[in-house]
Amino acid sequence: MDQAYGAGKAGGAFDPLAFFQQPQTILRLVSWIFSIVIFGCIANEGYVNRPDEVEEFCIFNRNQNACNYGVAMGSLAFLSCAAFLALDIYFPQISGVKDRKKVVLADIGISAFWSFMWFVGFCFLTNQWQVAKPEDNPLNEGGDAARAAITFSFFSIFTWVGQAFLAFQRYKLGASSSLFSQDYADPSQDPTAAPPAGSEYTGYTGDMEAPANMDSSYYGSAGYQNQDY
Repeated sequence: MDQAYGAGKAGGAFDPLAFFQQPQTILRLVSWIFSIVIFGCIANEGYVNRPDEVEEFCIFNRNQNACNYGVAMGSLAFLSCAAFLALDIYFPQISGVKDRKKVVLADIGISAFWSFMWFVGFCFLTNQWQVAKPEDNPLNEGGDAARAAITFSFFSIFTWVGQAFLAFQRYKLGASSSLFSQDYADPSQDPTAAPPAGSEYTGYTGDMEAPANMDSSYYGSAGYQNQDY
């Protein structure tokens, strides 16, 4: 079957069952769920205080940057997953091979970027959780939520690596048929293309054939007329 970057020719009907069975779709949905869990854990239970305090502080060693990082990454990853899911649905309708190539390259780059960012987030949150002081949270509130955020940050590294790998596999597939040639140009729009077989040149034909009723004393294309003396 002729395909270009993992999808057939544009114009085919959308099959929801086949779409949700694709490995890349499954990984995007899993990453989407992980981002919701991370965001929810930190936003809802990531701020605690001592019994004698009113103001709440980040559960990760009272480092506000750690909570901000987790919330921001969770929300942005959620939006990225949703955007790529929508793009995956639209991808088979993209007729241009170069446009498909750009989408696949963007998928590789963004997925690799998120893998790196979740690795940084996992290390950051783990470090701040390890150095957190027990006296800052004597009731041990939000401990499960903090550990869940760290755990799913770790899992997110591999789900995004998987997405980058699958996108790279699609990039290596490229266009498997001449029907998807990247350098194809419509001959009718190409001024350098040769005229089709059987066609005749209808351009300027002046001075090529003299009219039948022209006087035989008329010679050449300059209009010289022979004179008899």
